Amino acid sequence: MISVEHVIDRAGDDGVMPLLTLDECFEGNDDEGCIAPNQWGYGRPPLADLVARLHAVEQRPDVAWVRVQLHPETLALEEITAEAVAVCTTADESARAAWAAELGASGVIPGLVDEYRDVPHAPPGTAVWSVVWD
Repeated sequence: MISVEHVIDRAGDDGVMPLLTLDECFEGNDDEGCIAPNQWGYGRPPLADLVARLHAVEQRPDVAWVRVQLHPETLALEEITAEAVAVCTTADESARAAWAAELGASGVIPGLVDEYRDVPHAPPGTAVWSVVWD
């Protein structure tokens, strides 16, 4: 798991948060509140299950990449807190809706939820979607 100090360094002077890989955010992380804390216990699966499901999405042939979108408060709180997951994909609406349901998410919206750095290239024909929890 990436340290808060490394995230702060990557955010730079302008404070633009980096997108994190699943491993950067979740490897060795057992903090249930690190993603969608308001939904933990209210539909969001346990963290280990959620991460396994995100890795399964990442391995799909119609997915180019998956990244974790950190909450802006990560810098002020000095703790890793994610607010959404970005998926670069060619998957159709029904597949994206199925992911959201499986992840206990509120839905999937186009684009990123905020400005981020370290955004991988989106291959031709793909689009970036954000899995969000409200």
